[in-house]
Amino acid sequence: MNAMSGWPAQEAEFYGETLQLLAAAEAAIIERVDRIRQAEVERMGRDPVEHVKARIKKAKSMREKLVRRGFAPTAEAALNCVHDAVGVRIVCSFLEDVYRMANRMQAQENWSVVCVKDYIRKPKRNGYRSYHLIIQLDAPYDGGRGLVYGEVQLRTLAMDTWASLEHEMKYKRTLPNQAMIVDELRRCADEIASTDLSLQTLRDLMNGSLER
Repeated sequence: MNAMSGWPAQEAEFYGETLQLLAAAEAAIIERVDRIRQAEVERMGRDPVEHVKARIKKAKSMREKLVRRGFAPTAEAALNCVHDAVGVRIVCSFLEDVYRMANRMQAQENWSVVCVKDYIRKPKRNGYRSYHLIIQLDAPYDGGRGLVYGEVQLRTLAMDTWASLEHEMKYKRTLPNQAMIVDELRRCADEIASTDLSLQTLRDLMNGSLER
């Protein structure tokens, strides 16, 4: 660990002073998510979110991504050329909660939503489903203030489990029967989507929001 910053040496060396700015942006997004959750608890009587995870992209992964996209592997490029140096994942139980939180996030006044990608209604070819928001916020930190991009992913518990497994597969390049595993993952993604819809319907019926 870097003794001065408390961050791993690789991250401190790569990001330099901008690491404070990224950390401030991460904290600001989480704080805002917590406020939205509390407002929903007061309004609905329950928390629409199961859990929230956040991270600053590791230096090694960021360098690889920048080079892959044709950018210089620098901290400046990490802040300006890609949008996921700061990542926040919001995991909900039900589809309705995903869209409710997404709408609340987009309605916030203290940041700008620069891109929306709904991979739930239009999943990727491999079956990946999630709702992505790219936001830009003005984050305060010890050295002043700065504009930072952050990627917010919203998904159900089932989608999150699938995504974790698919992510793990990407890093195991020598898997036997990889084609079969890819096909099976795609099939599971479709089943999960169907199950999410069924669970949402059951919940609506239990809450009396659908006519019997």
